[in-house]
Amino acid sequence: MKEYRFKHLYGPVSSWRLGRSLGVDLLPGGCKTCTFDCVYCQLGQIKEYTTQRRVFVRTKGVINEIKSLPDIPIDYFTFSGQGEPALAANLGETARAIKEIRGEPVAVISNSSFIHDAGFREELAVVDYALLKFDAHNQQTLEAINRPCKNIRFDDIFSGIIKFRQIYKGILALQIMFIESNKNSAHEFVKLLELIKPDEVHLNTPLRPSAIKPLSEDEMKEIKTVFKDLPYKVSSVYEIEKIKVEPISEEDTLKRRPNKF
Repeated sequence: MKEYRFKHLYGPVSSWRLGRSLGVDLLPGGCKTCTFDCVYCQLGQIKEYTTQRRVFVRTKGVINEIKSLPDIPIDYFTFSGQGEPALAANLGETARAIKEIRGEPVAVISNSSFIHDAGFREELAVVDYALLKFDAHNQQTLEAINRPCKNIRFDDIFSGIIKFRQIYKGILALQIMFIESNKNSAHEFVKLLELIKPDEVHLNTPLRPSAIKPLSEDEMKEIKTVFKDLPYKVSSVYEIEKIKVEPISEEDTLKRRPNKF
């Protein structure tokens, strides 16, 4: 499928739920743009570290690309890319536009840094599947693992997710990245999850090339046992079935999911 060239579409996107997902990137090409600088990020060092939302890519251009897609199987249109997709001020607008012209569901993978904002929560509520990062259980671990921009507070993220859960009709999944520094915090996470009541919990460790060493399969199995009594689906990265998928453009996919290590 390399003959098809798309500037803002790529694939695949990693998540057991998303299957044959086609990624949509509303961020500037060739530049990691994010509100976090996570220690485990496979995109390497951050280029633009900001909390300022703006339009990087016009909605019309993305929709024109989607209209010209070849006949390929797609389970989800998924917003992710080279950083935090919520930095794109037209995220909600583009999600609604896709839903108007396509029958597939729409997903967003976000680091939760804007979930405290009521306007953003309403914007995100239009999608079918929201996968939110939840690597920390307090401000100290947020700063140590996610290294957020100044003024991003754990309490705002936590309360924002709870408020989002109250209005959201789609599937809410939380993604927890376990590394050496937070591997003994599973019980603290469970207490918080009991208040949030998500639909799914994804237990991850950085298996992609990263500056941080992943936890072993045995360590992740031990962590998962702490979550065994939660009344919703809990998956571990070592257990999920790997679905074989191909990018519509390998070159453009590597630009958005590069191997920096």
